[in-house]
This record gives sequence, structure tokens and C-alpha cells, in this order.
Amino acid sequence: MTPDTQVVINKIEKRMKIISEFKAFAMRGNVVDMAIGIILGAAFGKIVSSLVNDIIMPPIGLLIGGVDFTDLSIILKQAAGENPAVSINYGVFIQVVIDFVIVAFAIFLAVKAMNSMKKKQEAAPAAPPAPSKEEILLTEIRDLLKNRNTTV
Repeated sequence: MTPDTQVVINKIEKRMKIISEFKAFAMRGNVVDMAIGIILGAAFGKIVSSLVNDIIMPPIGLLIGGVDFTDLSIILKQAAGENPAVSINYGVFIQVVIDFVIVAFAIFLAVKAMNSMKKKQEAAPAAPPAPSKEEILLTEIRDLLKNRNTTV
């Protein structure tokens, strides 16, 4: 085998090792769980956005005088011709903050529930381990010696 061939073989082996390490990493439970969590989190974010935009904000806007929060803004420069107006849309910001607070609270409740379940599992007393063979043998010897001393 020539030295060049050996170099090529070593490179291929390194690449195969990297691929197998990546496969082991990707298939570990934590990575798969994290991916599922991210996907569910994205879907949950859409639900929360709809909850805030379609259910929570309309009554709040009605209570403060029929204001649609998405329309709240400060105009810095009026629209001129084809140039759009320059504005600070603080109403949209308020809605995003409310979204965040709801998501953070939901995550807090989920983590709190998981921690309380984990504490209950940890609090359950573990069954004492069965005595080892040596302990059983020593117990038998002790009992035999006791019986021998009482019969003498």
C-alpha cells in the first residue's frame, strides 16, 4: 500500500468516525426531546398569539374606549408621496409583551408541575436493598453459634 493510499484511508476513517459520533449525538434522547419541545413551543406560540390578539386584547381595547392596540403608534414623520410614514408602533409592542407574559406564565406552571411530580417520586421511600449473599451467610453463622451456645 502506498503512503498516499494510507492517507486517503485515514481521512475516510476520520469522516466515518465523525458521522457515527454525530449519529449517536442526534439519536440521544435529550436531543430528540429538545426538538419535539421546540416544535411544540412554536405551535404553542401561535396559540398564545391568537389568544392575545383575538380574545384578550379586544375586551381590553373596548374597556379603554374601543382602542385597537395594533393601531396605537406615534407618528414621527407623515407619509410623503410613495414614502411610508415613520412611526413607533407601541401598540404592537404591548401585544407582544402580553404574549410573552402569557407564555412565560404557562411555562412556569408546566415546570412547577413537573418539579412537584419529581419531588413526589423522590419522596417515595425506596425499598431497602436485599441482603447480599455474604450478609445472609453471616446471619446463618450467627444464628448457628447462638443455638450452639444455648444447647451447651
